[in-house]
Amino acid sequence: MMNSQTTSMTNVATAMIPNLEPIRFDAPDAAPKMEVVADWTKGLPIFKGRRMMLRELVKADATSLLSMLRTEEVAKFISPPPTTPEGFEKFIGWAIREREAGNQMTFGVVPEGCDQAVGLVQVRAIAPRFSVAEWGFAIGSPFWGTGLFLASAKTAVDFAFQHTDVNRLEARAVVQNGRGNGALRKLGAVQEGILRGSLLKNGKYLDQTMWSIVARDWYQAKAVWEAQVIN
Repeated sequence: MMNSQTTSMTNVATAMIPNLEPIRFDAPDAAPKMEVVADWTKGLPIFKGRRMMLRELVKADATSLLSMLRTEEVAKFISPPPTTPEGFEKFIGWAIREREAGNQMTFGVVPEGCDQAVGLVQVRAIAPRFSVAEWGFAIGSPFWGTGLFLASAKTAVDFAFQHTDVNRLEARAVVQNGRGNGALRKLGAVQEGILRGSLLKNGKYLDQTMWSIVARDWYQAKAVWEAQVIN
């Protein structure tokens, strides 16, 4: 159930939707430009695109993330998010410490016209030397279908392949989560199988689909996208 603050934040986001053109990564001026960073463990870069910005989470994002990610339609297919602003502040502090340790990177997704993040994309090492990483994402439902997720996800994935030693990215999505599975397919991920009973949610074990992207396939797909832009 949404409180008045959550309803207010959702209404603000919903009002922005008509102004958010679908983000096309094959459009010449759509690819976000990166603020140069020599070592991402000292701070994540800021990506600025035509309709969005991708940056490290900050404490001020806590309230908006609570509003966007605690709604029933978002929360039902992801691991339980924090339930209070203070909980999200602790998560943001943890994400920064883990980035400093070189274990993971978490980007906040900020649409044009907003100051706070309405979603996040996370890449977390699950093997030594960041050779294999797990990739997760969540975004507020008012921004579904705007292209905001695909633009943010492509940017974060490309950064991970270029600036870490990752060779394989893995992602899991609940089998019933058609939107999430469809987004992973659009990004070029390969469905590898079903992880039976791999997510405990509200007292029930749910099956998840395992997806992967390996560096070789990513760079091949990227070359095709870039060729389409040139042509």
